[in-house]
Amino acid sequence: MTGPDLTALLAAGVVAAVPLLLAALGEAFAERAGVLNLGIEGMVVAGAFAAFVAAERSGSLVAGLAAGLAAGLALALLFALLAVRWGADQPLVGLAITIAAAGLAAFLFRDLYAGRNPVADIVAPRLALPLLSRLPLVGDPLFRQTVPFYLAWAGVPLAALALRRTRFGLALRAAGESPFAADAAGVDVGRTRTGAVCLGGALAGLAGAYLSVVDLKLFQVGMTAGLGFIALALTMLGRWRPGLIALAALLFGLLRSLGNTLQILGWDELWGLPLRVELINSFPYLGVVLALLLVRRGPLPAALGTFYRRGER
Repeated sequence: MTGPDLTALLAAGVVAAVPLLLAALGEAFAERAGVLNLGIEGMVVAGAFAAFVAAERSGSLVAGLAAGLAAGLALALLFALLAVRWGADQPLVGLAITIAAAGLAAFLFRDLYAGRNPVADIVAPRLALPLLSRLPLVGDPLFRQTVPFYLAWAGVPLAALALRRTRFGLALRAAGESPFAADAAGVDVGRTRTGAVCLGGALAGLAGAYLSVVDLKLFQVGMTAGLGFIALALTMLGRWRPGLIALAALLFGLLRSLGNTLQILGWDELWGLPLRVELINSFPYLGVVLALLLVRRGPLPAALGTFYRRGER
């Protein structure tokens, strides 16, 4: 590949990593608090749909992002009510939310647009960082991007700081490791878990919003392609550490953009083997499966997926 090809590959990779990064960071908060949220895929879909409709109707990027966040937060509140407050099975509730959100989004999209596939007429302004944007190879891909892009990546150190250096992060980790001990120490486990789930849902909604109104500027049924479930895998691969999660999201984004880049360059074989579109599109998912097999994961939070009622062990 030439220099421009590598630049294009990196640019596509870091942008493709953003929705994964947001969703995985949100799931990290939830799982550290002891909640396994399989509804994250549905929250991403709901965020993508709500953001696109709001942005397409209003012509406002901010309205779109706000609508996506609100949609993810609404589903997270529903999940918290059923699983955290009432003790329903967390995986089943999450899967039900994912299925319902995907079906409802598809139905409403077809009802609102009657088979049309409109494109949102909005442009996310790009901001070139002084000096950094002039760096060879990485200047344009990393430092001449949209404001939501910068905010998403700035969330990595902020998430690490919140988890490790704040009272909220300490309470969150205690609720996920030993909810009884946390309760005895004065931590409201239910409220802490609800807050973590809501934060995760809001970030998942933003992930969908970024995909539909910043990156693609359209909505299609099935456009997330399991993004939420991939984010779940990346959360565990990253051992619930924001820095490692960001690295995993970036690698997945690069694999995803590699397939697109090879198609654009017209490569029809690799090492003498034929390259078909279906095979190229499977690269990112094969990479995740391989990573899950080869990378040693850290221990799960001790109380992950368990319901806790105050006063019970």
